[in-house]
Amino acid sequence: MRIGVGLPTSTPPVGGRHRGPELLAWATRAEAGPFASLGVTDRLVYDCTDPMVALAAAAAVTTRLRLVTMVVIGPIRPAAVLAAQAASLDALSGGRVTLGVSLGARPDDYDAAGAEWRSRGRQLSDELAALRDIWEGTSVGPRPASPGGPDLLVGGGSGAAFLRAARLADGYVHGGGPPRAFAGAAGRARAAWADAGRPGEPQLWGQSYFSLADPDAGAAYLRHYYAFTGPFAGQVAAGLLDSPKTIREQVAGYAEAGCDELVLLPATSDPSELDRLADALR
Repeated sequence: MRIGVGLPTSTPPVGGRHRGPELLAWATRAEAGPFASLGVTDRLVYDCTDPMVALAAAAAVTTRLRLVTMVVIGPIRPAAVLAAQAASLDALSGGRVTLGVSLGARPDDYDAAGAEWRSRGRQLSDELAALRDIWEGTSVGPRPASPGGPDLLVGGGSGAAFLRAARLADGYVHGGGPPRAFAGAAGRARAAWADAGRPGEPQLWGQSYFSLADPDAGAAYLRHYYAFTGPFAGQVAAGLLDSPKTIREQVAGYAEAGCDELVLLPATSDPSELDRLADALR
């Protein structure tokens, strides 16, 4: 199983500074290993750096890391716009993009974007199909470096999400939690893939939050970030990986469950987190 690391695109900047220098420093340090990818999250009504812009900045200071959205909220962006953004990033990075797409969980993101919340499921299915058509036809935006466009992952926990992943994408990205939660979702993703008559196996990606430098600050960030979920925010914070032992246990559990790549997302912006995480993974 490969291990990726997230960029601190929504965590409070260290010392209240602007995020730009931190993002570039994180990407440069991650390039040195042992990580396989850089991941970003997506929120519109929040202090969150745009995921495509953050990955474009990371592409400029890296050469080998995959650049993955974990996930981008598809329906708040027109299909042609998202297709052109992803193709541009793929071309600029030499074909290193994996585009994870999902519905998102906050109506206020849709309101701010002027997008329709009630029809978001149908919109996402249409968008996923349109992305492939655009990338293959190259009528919109540049030609992607990857033949047929970047790899597509679909997130979500509903039956419709697993069907979208099986019919319209290259795999599934799980939203986080203990290994048993990932194992259950991975089983559903494989079953949907087989039912759709797809050959081989779907790509299976997972994610978890970590904070080694300051677990208390990391937990506080997660409670704030997920406050819209009510009491569930406390459960997310309780699942924070806050020691080398919990990180190694999580990695082992996800590997056993068949995860192809686990992206560890930071819950604080402290640059020393990358060195601590690298040490834990050794």
